[in-house]
Amino acid sequence: MERIDDPHVLIPDILASHAAFHPRREAVVCGAVRRSWGEFGAGIDRVARALQARGVGRGDKVAVMMGNSVEMLEIIFGVVRAGACVVPLSGMLTGAQLATLLDDSEAVLAFATADFRARLEPERGRLAGIRPGAWIAVFGDEPGWTGFDAFLAGGEASTDPLPVCTPADAFNIIYSSGTTGLPKGIVQTHRARTHWAFSNAIEMGFTDRSRALTTTSLYSNGTWLMMLPALFAGSTCVVMPAFDPAGFLEHVARERISHAFMVPSQYGAVLGSPALDSADTSSLQVLLCAGSPLRRETKREVIRRFGERLYELYGFSEGFASMLKPHHDPAKFDTVGTPVLGFEVRILDDAGRALPRGEVGEIAAYGAGMMKEYHRRPERTAELIWRDERGRSFIRSGDIGRLDEDGFIVLLDRKKDMVISGGFNVFPADIEQVLAGHPAVLDVTVIGIPHPKWGETPLALVVRREGVTADADEIAAWANERLARHQRVARVEFRDEFPRNALGKVLKRLLREPYWNRQAQNPEG
Repeated sequence: MERIDDPHVLIPDILASHAAFHPRREAVVCGAVRRSWGEFGAGIDRVARALQARGVGRGDKVAVMMGNSVEMLEIIFGVVRAGACVVPLSGMLTGAQLATLLDDSEAVLAFATADFRARLEPERGRLAGIRPGAWIAVFGDEPGWTGFDAFLAGGEASTDPLPVCTPADAFNIIYSSGTTGLPKGIVQTHRARTHWAFSNAIEMGFTDRSRALTTTSLYSNGTWLMMLPALFAGSTCVVMPAFDPAGFLEHVARERISHAFMVPSQYGAVLGSPALDSADTSSLQVLLCAGSPLRRETKREVIRRFGERLYELYGFSEGFASMLKPHHDPAKFDTVGTPVLGFEVRILDDAGRALPRGEVGEIAAYGAGMMKEYHRRPERTAELIWRDERGRSFIRSGDIGRLDEDGFIVLLDRKKDMVISGGFNVFPADIEQVLAGHPAVLDVTVIGIPHPKWGETPLALVVRREGVTADADEIAAWANERLARHQRVARVEFRDEFPRNALGKVLKRLLREPYWNRQAQNPEG
């Protein structure tokens, strides 16, 4: 007996539909390059068929090492259209680090632009997993590499149907931003990515008339908060080749941007830009911030300068998001909102018991956007899992927070960043919020360092405002007058800048290491 399929309409199908039924509508823009949906769909299809002709398909991993461009988007979606799993890698990595991740991901084919090729050349000999002829040079020729045009030409004669993806198929592997040891590969399925797209499209009000601006690197998971829902909804996605504050404002005005994404450091740069006073931002409907929380004063200034357009997203790449929206109660100003459509959240104590509202513990989450696993790390995957009374597998976040009486999440800090001083839990974010109010402080981060009596004590690292000569002792004394006794900083030290990941989040682990290494080498010191 004939039966109707159980249909799954996933992101590759949605993009193909936009190309088929709205071919002349503008799809993607980056620099001088513009593609209509018909052109963009054809570009995706060419990449998919060229991969198919080389025998790359379901179960295979394909690495993409490129800077922001329309071609990068066509390659990313061409890989998943072919049924393979895309592995975008960071432009901040060395050649040796890239080679390690290529090996770890089990990539069989790699696309790379010239800057990546130069770093990879000394490493290629040890990467046996990449198939012969499967090093693809994008934008320019390179001895020992297959040119992108020649790669595409290999699929022109293909007439075989492209594979049908299933919700459980791997869509991508996104590597965490670890800078020592091996970053973890986060495997996200078509189901998770489709949920990511439609849930954020609904939450932020995307339509096929929206024009979205991405300001961060396309290899970064956070960038996809804006890119995926825009393309899912049939909007136009405008990609900045590289961020600068004046360029952001120019893009907003010229492209009539309705939705834009920036991380906190970018908001700070835009607020400090002389171009802001005369900029036309009237088209903006949604300003999304993610990566790390905005400081209170910065947030107030964003709202003052741009109006009630700020959406703040808290989440983690393993699979959870909450959102605070402009229309939420002003009393929720210091929360990170409520779970995005399709997610649930629990607060856990150290014994793994779910806590009632108001009590502080670790944030854990469940929903359709959760990752499948850490690639090739079953023991690390198992460490994350907490099961509820129905047996569902929640993911532990490593973040500390609580739910208020209305279910809004109050984020306190990263569990690993929390300082335990004399038996008291000290949250660096609370201290940072106070120090950020000092007129000489441009940026601040607080870490825990060894203390012979208390075990740990807070240390404030400060970037001073330009032209200010404030004394470290004066700043420490000013802050300690405003902090509870157990929160007081041992001292203030100045820095020119902080190490950050692709979304601007400060890598506190790197800042802590020298202090704890010295402690290990000299326990009596």
